[in-house]
Amino acid sequence: MNFRLPFPTDHLPFVFLAIVIAFTVHEYAHARWAYRFGDPTAYKLGRVTLNPMPHVSLLGLLFIMLLGFGWARPVPVNRSNFKRPRLMSIVVSAVGPLSNLIAAVVAAAAAYALFSTGTLDAASPGLYRAAGLIFFYIVHINMLLFIFNLIPLPPLDGYRILEDLAPLRLRLQMMKYEAWGVYIFLLIVFITPVFNVTIGPILGQVTVWRDGLLGFMAALFGGDIDWVYVFGG
Repeated sequence: MNFRLPFPTDHLPFVFLAIVIAFTVHEYAHARWAYRFGDPTAYKLGRVTLNPMPHVSLLGLLFIMLLGFGWARPVPVNRSNFKRPRLMSIVVSAVGPLSNLIAAVVAAAAAYALFSTGTLDAASPGLYRAAGLIFFYIVHINMLLFIFNLIPLPPLDGYRILEDLAPLRLRLQMMKYEAWGVYIFLLIVFITPVFNVTIGPILGQVTVWRDGLLGFMAALFGGDIDWVYVFGG
């Protein structure tokens, strides 16, 4: 069995930076909205910050760089502090993935705004490639986290949203089996044949959404980025 990295080795510094940004944005959004809704738990732990140190798990970061699957440090939320626990919990769960989508859109717009002005036309090949790669991976990783975290399996945000939307009787049943759901999720992720017929097709949409976003920005700004050159050197 041959082990293959999910990213080219010379791209790993750019992947690292993109992951740190995406994880920080995601967890900060959870913490900020929980605090805004009256729960000081994350605030007291120093999580309402854009400093990546409280948010990034080194092991989770290593996993996503080497295996394409990883995690950040989850933000603790005490929903009993919310005035409307179900509604506010849905919002707090949803803003994490939505923040990644916004970050992807902002990065894509910034990339085409920069490249379409010709600012980098006189840049060295190394600088042109580096700029292209960092923008590409910020868009890609944020789009990945947006789609991945909306999958309705524990412990992902999509499951939390579904749980709070479910009727009380169904929600109680979901909570009863939630611990087993985490093990099922891990089996799905690490058993390739199961992954290929469950989560795999969903994650296949990452490329579709990413390329659609980049194509939209290219049309919007009336310019293009030489991605073949960026990736080929």
